[in-house]
Amino acid sequence: MIIDFHTHVVSPRIIEKRAEYVGNDSCFSALYSQPKAKLATAEDIINNMDEFGIDKSVILNLGWQTHEMCVETNDYIFESLAKYPERLVGFCMIQPLAGDKALKELERCARYGAKGIGEIRPDTQGFDLGDSNILKPLVEEMVKQNLVLLIHASEPVGHEYSGKGSVTPDLIYSFILNFPELKLICAHWGGGLPFYALMPEVEKAFDNVFFDTAATPFLYRPQIFCHVSEILGSEKILFGSDYPLISPKRIIDQLESVNLSNEKKVKILSGNARQLLSI
Repeated sequence: MIIDFHTHVVSPRIIEKRAEYVGNDSCFSALYSQPKAKLATAEDIINNMDEFGIDKSVILNLGWQTHEMCVETNDYIFESLAKYPERLVGFCMIQPLAGDKALKELERCARYGAKGIGEIRPDTQGFDLGDSNILKPLVEEMVKQNLVLLIHASEPVGHEYSGKGSVTPDLIYSFILNFPELKLICAHWGGGLPFYALMPEVEKAFDNVFFDTAATPFLYRPQIFCHVSEILGSEKILFGSDYPLISPKRIIDQLESVNLSNEKKVKILSGNARQLLSI
């Protein structure tokens, strides 16, 4: 079995009115203002899964600025889950600055079968990841509902790219310390955060923290699979592609090219996701 833990889905309406959404939302603009940046519907994701032998995909929402856009796009995720219940797992979106509205949307997401929230982006959504007054009631509800949080992460060094953002390892680590009971997935290898687990106190803080492999070929050499497996253990790594940005085959080929045991590769491709999502 292969589970792609990081794909993005949008409704046909958003694709049709792309220019309108680019003009109205900074996150969508950062990611999709360039015409060559691909968008995918649920049907596109299913077709891609069939082509590359993906059994299940986690469909993520985007870091919308407004509560209203979170609700609108969550509705499409619910619709997609109802249409493809055996193939898709849904992660929804909230705008923490919406306060009680965000809390009620969290409850609705859990009620409609979402397994998590993400890919949340504090920088483009305009909230402070260190603001516990805003985040504490939301995190408490996520823990209560057994929802996983997936957060965008970016590297404090290296090349610039569309949507890189400023959610760096130091900010994420402080958030982890504030909410150790929350199951957290750091996208894109956590912007390099796993390497700091060579520090014993950092490793100890990662009990409920996982890292996905989304967009790896754009960021790291394939050896990162071996290095993070050695530092933290392969059980902390979740295969994710970032489709439609990139084909899942490119990440799978990277994983297959490195000297890891088949047992560890199976954990990365599906075993860890199955355990985390209770599949």
